[in-house]
Parts: sequence; structure tokens; C-alpha cells
Amino acid sequence: MRHVIALDVGGTGMKAALVAPDGTLLHEARRATARERGPDAVVESILGFAGELRAYGQEHLGHSALAAGVAVPGIVDAENGIAVYAANLGWRDVPLRDLLRERLGAPVALGHDVRTGGLAEGRIGAGKGADRFLFVPLGTGIAGAIGIAGRIEAGAHGYAGEIGHIVVRPDGPACGCGQRGCLETLASAAAVTRAWATASGDPDADAADCAKAVESGDTRARAVWLDAVDALAAGLVTALTLLDPRTLIIGGGLAEAGETLFTPLRAAVEERVTFQKLPAIVPAALGDTAGCLGAGLLAWDLLATDSEVTA
Repeated sequence: MRHVIALDVGGTGMKAALVAPDGTLLHEARRATARERGPDAVVESILGFAGELRAYGQEHLGHSALAAGVAVPGIVDAENGIAVYAANLGWRDVPLRDLLRERLGAPVALGHDVRTGGLAEGRIGAGKGADRFLFVPLGTGIAGAIGIAGRIEAGAHGYAGEIGHIVVRPDGPACGCGQRGCLETLASAAAVTRAWATASGDPDADAADCAKAVESGDTRARAVWLDAVDALAAGLVTALTLLDPRTLIIGGGLAEAGETLFTPLRAAVEERVTFQKLPAIVPAALGDTAGCLGAGLLAWDLLATDSEVTA
């Protein structure tokens, strides 16, 4: 059966699948990244995992994968196939595409994890049918993927979509990027966790606990939550002013709070818009499978492009 390898590399774990042309997942697997052993061990773990997937396809599906798509975190030079930098994996300037191509004997597409997840959400998830969308996962940090006509805009240097570093409160907390008051310092899951741990007096409390406390009527939790929602709305309105998306897709850990997040967020965005067209604000549909599914799409897109070039 014709298939490609789809591999989504996270900070501590990797999700993978063998994907058929119609998007069916023929085989799924997970592995640790081995980051505790250093960046070289992470790269070898990726190569070894990819090799295992190739062997599985040969044995169980009749032949090797036609191509592979790989999503990785950090700064990615997708055009040249280089994983430039990832703080949580410790690597710099890894020619990952070439290393994988040599290991697999097949073409490889390399992509940024959030943009790859956005590709999947746009084509087969919550943004399906939308010609313009913005995908914003709210996790440890905040990033974004700009969807245009079924593809993701990476920008001239691969940095497009970094909505988490829009400054929404200039006198706000210091951000690791060097600025103050960046969106992700105020509205990410990590930011809500910090704020709620302080407000509740429980150092082990996290963003999910805050959401539950909001639902139970805790006024301290509501204050923390609405402060984050207000910052998030400010950042999103800046983004929609620039990009004019038809659909705004919110994913990541905070989105798991459901209407506890979406009801006040929709209201806060609507209050802030003036001349802008209000987009549909919807939850992501694919959860933590988005990156893997998007990696599969990258691989099939690569094969389609190669076919067009050689036709």
C-alpha cells in the first residue's frame, strides 16, 4: 500500500504515523526524544525511529514509504531542510532533511511544528474550507500559523506567525525574546499557571486548575482568567487587523477549557474590533495529532510537487 512517513518531534516525545494518500493512518507509534542525553542523541533517536517506520512499512504494507514529512520545534529553515535552533532540544543547525533522506532513501520535507499543525487544521480540521485562517495554539508559549489558500505562509525568513511576541502590555513581564509584555508572557498556559499558582497560594496549581476554579465560581480564578483573556484578545485583534482571516482557530492546552475560554474570548475580541471584520473563532479539531497529520500532508505535497516538476 502506498504510504508516507509522518513524524512530529516534540520536546520530550515523538508521534509518528504511516499515512495513506487519502489521509488514513495505517500505523501509529510514539517514542521518547532522549533529550536528557543531549542533542546528538535526539537526532539519532529521530533517525532510528524513522528507520523503524520504514522497516514496518516494508514488512507490513508491502514496500517502503514514498517520502517522509517531519515537524520539529524551534527555528526551522524549511527551504534548506535545516533545524536551525530549538532551546528544548539543544540543537543548532542540524541538516535534518539530508540526514533523514540518507537514512530512508526517500525524499523528505521538513517543517515547523506549529505551521505543520496549522496546515492540518486548515485542510482537514477546524479550518477546512476557509481560504484564510489563523491557527493559534496556546501552550507553554504562543505561536501562530497563517493559512492562505490551503498553504501556510512562512514569511521571508521563516518567522511568520510569531504572534506570541506581539507586545500587548509594554510595562508587562520580561519575555525570553528580550521584550516586555509579550502576549505569551500573559496569556499562554504557562502564564496562567504562574498567575494562578501565585493567586491561589498553591505552587502546584496549573492553568487547568484555574479553569476548573473559574467554573466553580472562584473570584480569584476569574480575575486571573479574564486578565489572560483580555491580553489574548488584544493580541488576536492586532493579528486579525493585519491578516483579516476568515477563521481564527484556537488550540493548545488552554483551549481544552472549552467555553470557559471561548465565551469570554469571543466577547473580548468583539468589544475590541472597530472596522475589522470579525472572524469565526473556533476550537482546533485535531488535538495533539495535528502535527503528525500535517507532517503527512507535507510529505504528500512534496511528492505532488516532484511529480509536477518531472512530468
